[in-house]
Amino acid sequence: MIDNRFAPYGALGLRIALGLMFIAHAYLKLVIFTPAGFTGFLGQVGLPGFLAWPIMLAELIGGIAILVGFHGRLVSLALIPILLGALSVHAGNGWVFNAPNGGWEYPAFLALTAFAHVLIGDGALAVIGSRSPAATKPALA
Repeated sequence: MIDNRFAPYGALGLRIALGLMFIAHAYLKLVIFTPAGFTGFLGQVGLPGFLAWPIMLAELIGGIAILVGFHGRLVSLALIPILLGALSVHAGNGWVFNAPNGGWEYPAFLALTAFAHVLIGDGALAVIGSRSPAATKPALA
């Protein structure tokens, strides 16, 4: 059962956590790993290095959009492929993310969290929330 009085605030909590996570990961890639280091990492795992900047910018700008609720559910939907890519990169390292080279449970959790955000919506205090495509369709008679 869903408590409709508090559900918008639960969605807000989910949105804040997800937005801050994307911002933190963008910061990690930009400042700690550096763009050159992240480009090299992508090459080591068999991905083209030119994806480094689009990934970092998507995480940073997308994280901010999710955090403030600017079409957040659509942004989460757009960022799910990045999370699935991270999942595939870490899949062979085992379950726990603190395993050498990171395990796959954290990217899997984040992908499911982003998907939950897509389904639930932006919640309370969204700047410009996005509606579900199903919400705009007329009901079948």
